[in-house]
Amino acid sequence: MIFYAKMNGRGCGGRHAMHRGAGRGFGHGFGHGFSGRRGGGGRGERGGRQRMFDSGELRLVLLKLIADEPRHGYDLIRQIEELTGGAYAPSPGVIYPTLTMLDDMGQIEAQQSEGAKKLFAITDAGRAELAANTETVDAAMARLTAVGEETQRTDSASIRRAMGNLRQVLLDRLSDRDLDKAALHDIVALIDEAAQKIERL
Repeated sequence: MIFYAKMNGRGCGGRHAMHRGAGRGFGHGFGHGFSGRRGGGGRGERGGRQRMFDSGELRLVLLKLIADEPRHGYDLIRQIEELTGGAYAPSPGVIYPTLTMLDDMGQIEAQQSEGAKKLFAITDAGRAELAANTETVDAAMARLTAVGEETQRTDSASIRRAMGNLRQVLLDRLSDRDLDKAALHDIVALIDEAAQKIERL
Protein backbone atom coordinates (compact mmCIF):
# COMPACT_ATOMS: atom_id res chain seq x y z
CA MET A 1 0.00 0.00 0.00
CA ILE A 2 1.33 3.41 -0.91
CA PHE A 3 -0.20 5.44 1.92
CA TYR A 4 0.61 4.95 5.58
CA ALA A 5 -0.98 7.21 8.19
CA LYS A 6 0.29 7.76 11.71
CA MET A 7 -2.02 10.26 13.35
CA ASN A 8 -0.76 12.43 16.16
CA GLY A 9 -4.14 13.42 17.57
CA ARG A 10 -4.21 17.08 16.59
CA GLY A 11 -7.81 17.83 15.67
CA CYS A 12 -8.00 21.59 15.60
CA GLY A 13 -6.25 23.54 12.90
CA GLY A 14 -6.56 23.59 9.17
CA ARG A 15 -9.89 21.87 8.81
CA HIS A 16 -10.31 23.12 5.24
CA ALA A 17 -6.68 23.57 4.20
CA MET A 18 -5.54 22.61 0.73
CA HIS A 19 -2.33 20.63 0.95
CA ARG A 20 0.04 21.28 -1.91
CA GLY A 21 2.66 18.74 -2.89
CA ALA A 22 5.25 17.92 -5.49
CA GLY A 23 7.10 14.99 -6.92
CA ARG A 24 5.88 11.82 -8.56
CA GLY A 25 2.29 10.87 -7.99
CA PHE A 26 -0.28 10.84 -10.76
CA GLY A 27 1.55 9.92 -13.90
CA HIS A 28 1.37 11.92 -17.12
CA GLY A 29 3.55 14.55 -15.47
CA PHE A 30 1.25 15.31 -12.54
CA GLY A 31 2.44 14.69 -9.00
CA HIS A 32 1.11 15.35 -5.54
CA GLY A 33 2.23 14.71 -2.01
CA PHE A 34 0.24 14.34 1.19
CA SER A 35 1.15 16.70 4.01
CA GLY A 36 -2.03 16.50 6.05
CA ARG A 37 -2.79 18.44 9.21
CA ARG A 38 -2.08 15.28 11.19
CA GLY A 39 1.54 14.16 11.08
CA GLY A 40 2.69 11.02 9.37
CA GLY A 41 5.52 8.72 8.60
CA GLY A 42 6.24 5.70 6.50
CA ARG A 43 7.16 4.55 3.03
CA GLY A 44 6.85 7.11 0.27
CA GLU A 45 7.55 10.04 2.56
CA ARG A 46 9.92 12.75 1.43
CA GLY A 47 10.57 15.75 3.63
CA GLY A 48 7.45 15.10 5.72
CA ARG A 49 5.19 14.49 2.69
CA GLN A 50 3.40 11.28 1.80
CA ARG A 51 1.93 10.15 -1.49
CA MET A 52 -1.79 9.67 -1.21
CA PHE A 53 -2.04 8.29 -4.75
CA ASP A 54 0.20 6.07 -6.83
CA SER A 55 0.79 6.68 -10.52
CA GLY A 56 -2.47 7.28 -12.38
CA GLU A 57 -4.73 6.77 -9.37
CA LEU A 58 -5.97 10.35 -9.01
CA ARG A 59 -7.13 10.34 -12.64
CA LEU A 60 -9.18 7.21 -11.95
CA VAL A 61 -10.56 8.55 -8.67
CA LEU A 62 -11.77 11.70 -10.43
CA LEU A 63 -13.35 9.56 -13.14
CA LYS A 64 -15.12 7.47 -10.49
CA LEU A 65 -16.48 10.52 -8.68
CA ILE A 66 -17.63 12.09 -11.97
CA ALA A 67 -19.23 8.77 -12.96
CA ASP A 68 -21.27 8.90 -9.74
CA GLU A 69 -22.60 12.33 -10.77
CA PRO A 70 -21.42 15.28 -12.89
CA ARG A 71 -19.09 17.51 -10.87
CA HIS A 72 -16.96 20.62 -11.18
CA GLY A 73 -13.40 21.00 -9.95
CA TYR A 74 -14.09 22.45 -6.51
CA ASP A 75 -16.74 19.80 -5.85
CA LEU A 76 -14.16 17.09 -6.56
CA ILE A 77 -11.69 18.65 -4.12
CA ARG A 78 -14.40 18.89 -1.46
CA GLN A 79 -15.56 15.31 -2.04
CA ILE A 80 -12.06 13.88 -1.60
CA GLU A 81 -11.61 15.99 1.53
CA GLU A 82 -14.89 14.64 2.93
CA LEU A 83 -13.88 11.05 2.18
CA THR A 84 -10.70 11.52 4.23
CA GLY A 85 -12.48 13.25 7.09
CA GLY A 86 -10.72 16.53 6.33
CA ALA A 87 -7.23 15.01 6.58
CA TYR A 88 -6.39 15.48 2.91
CA ALA A 89 -7.49 17.66 0.02
CA PRO A 90 -5.72 17.85 -3.36
CA SER A 91 -4.78 21.32 -4.53
CA PRO A 92 -6.55 23.08 -7.42
CA GLY A 93 -3.16 23.15 -9.15
CA VAL A 94 -3.35 19.36 -9.41
CA ILE A 95 -7.08 18.82 -9.91
CA TYR A 96 -7.65 21.20 -12.82
CA PRO A 97 -4.72 20.04 -15.01
CA THR A 98 -5.89 16.46 -14.45
CA LEU A 99 -9.42 17.39 -15.52
CA THR A 100 -7.98 19.05 -18.61
CA MET A 101 -6.07 15.86 -19.38
CA LEU A 102 -9.20 13.72 -18.96
CA ASP A 103 -11.11 16.09 -21.23
CA ASP A 104 -8.36 15.92 -23.87
CA MET A 105 -8.46 12.11 -23.65
CA GLY A 106 -12.22 12.17 -24.29
CA GLN A 107 -13.00 10.46 -20.96
CA ILE A 108 -15.01 13.40 -19.60
CA GLU A 109 -16.82 16.28 -21.25
CA ALA A 110 -17.94 19.69 -20.07
CA GLN A 111 -21.67 20.28 -19.76
CA GLN A 112 -23.59 23.52 -19.78
CA SER A 113 -23.95 24.92 -16.29
CA GLU A 114 -24.87 28.15 -14.59
CA GLY A 115 -21.96 30.45 -13.76
CA ALA A 116 -18.34 30.18 -14.81
CA LYS A 117 -17.68 26.73 -13.34
CA LYS A 118 -17.39 23.84 -15.79
CA LEU A 119 -19.51 20.84 -14.88
CA PHE A 120 -17.92 17.62 -16.12
CA ALA A 121 -19.71 14.37 -16.99
CA ILE A 122 -18.18 11.00 -17.84
CA THR A 123 -18.19 9.71 -21.42
CA ASP A 124 -18.40 6.16 -22.79
CA ALA A 125 -14.60 6.20 -23.10
CA GLY A 126 -14.36 7.18 -19.43
CA ARG A 127 -16.65 4.34 -18.37
CA ALA A 128 -14.56 1.91 -20.38
CA GLU A 129 -11.43 3.21 -18.63
CA LEU A 130 -13.02 2.63 -15.23
CA ALA A 131 -14.14 -0.86 -16.21
CA ALA A 132 -10.60 -1.71 -17.30
CA ASN A 133 -9.16 -0.52 -13.97
CA THR A 134 -11.75 -1.70 -11.46
CA GLU A 135 -9.24 -3.09 -8.94
CA THR A 136 -7.13 0.07 -8.94
CA VAL A 137 -10.19 2.29 -8.53
CA ASP A 138 -11.56 0.18 -5.68
CA ALA A 139 -8.18 0.18 -3.89
CA ALA A 140 -7.79 3.96 -4.17
CA MET A 141 -11.33 4.65 -2.95
CA ALA A 142 -10.87 2.18 -0.07
CA ARG A 143 -7.67 3.98 0.91
CA LEU A 144 -9.45 7.35 1.04
CA THR A 145 -12.25 5.87 3.14
CA ALA A 146 -9.75 4.22 5.50
CA VAL A 147 -8.02 7.56 6.05
CA GLY A 148 -11.39 9.12 6.91
CA GLU A 149 -12.20 6.34 9.38
CA GLU A 150 -8.77 6.64 11.00
CA THR A 151 -9.17 10.41 11.23
CA GLN A 152 -12.52 10.05 12.98
CA ARG A 153 -11.20 7.38 15.34
CA THR A 154 -8.09 9.37 16.24
CA ASP A 155 -9.97 12.61 16.78
CA SER A 156 -12.43 10.86 19.11
CA ALA A 157 -9.52 9.34 21.03
CA SER A 158 -7.93 12.79 21.40
CA ILE A 159 -11.12 14.22 22.88
CA ARG A 160 -11.41 11.33 25.34
CA ARG A 161 -7.78 11.79 26.34
CA ALA A 162 -8.27 15.53 26.91
CA MET A 163 -11.44 14.94 28.95
CA GLY A 164 -9.69 12.32 31.05
CA ASN A 165 -6.76 14.64 31.64
CA LEU A 166 -9.08 17.47 32.75
CA ARG A 167 -10.97 15.14 35.08
CA GLN A 168 -7.78 13.91 36.73
CA VAL A 169 -6.39 17.43 37.18
CA LEU A 170 -9.67 18.56 38.75
CA LEU A 171 -9.77 15.59 41.13
CA ASP A 172 -6.18 16.20 42.20
CA ARG A 173 -6.73 19.93 42.68
CA LEU A 174 -10.05 19.60 44.51
CA SER A 175 -8.57 17.04 46.91
CA ASP A 176 -6.05 19.63 48.03
CA ARG A 177 -7.04 20.72 51.54
CA ASP A 178 -5.28 24.03 51.07
CA LEU A 179 -7.59 24.99 48.20
CA ASP A 180 -9.32 28.22 49.17
CA LYS A 181 -12.59 29.68 47.91
CA ALA A 182 -10.84 32.13 45.59
CA ALA A 183 -8.95 29.33 43.82
CA LEU A 184 -12.14 27.27 43.58
CA HIS A 185 -13.91 30.25 42.05
CA ASP A 186 -11.10 30.60 39.47
CA ILE A 187 -11.37 26.90 38.56
CA VAL A 188 -15.13 27.17 38.01
CA ALA A 189 -14.64 30.31 35.91
CA LEU A 190 -12.03 28.58 33.72
CA ILE A 191 -14.31 25.58 33.14
CA ASP A 192 -17.25 27.84 32.26
CA GLU A 193 -15.07 29.89 29.91
CA ALA A 194 -13.82 26.75 28.13
CA ALA A 195 -17.39 25.47 27.76
CA GLN A 196 -18.50 28.77 26.23
CA LYS A 197 -15.57 28.83 23.77
CA ILE A 198 -16.24 25.23 22.66
CA GLU A 199 -19.93 26.06 22.18
CA ARG A 200 -19.00 28.95 19.87
CA LEU A 201 -16.73 26.84 17.63
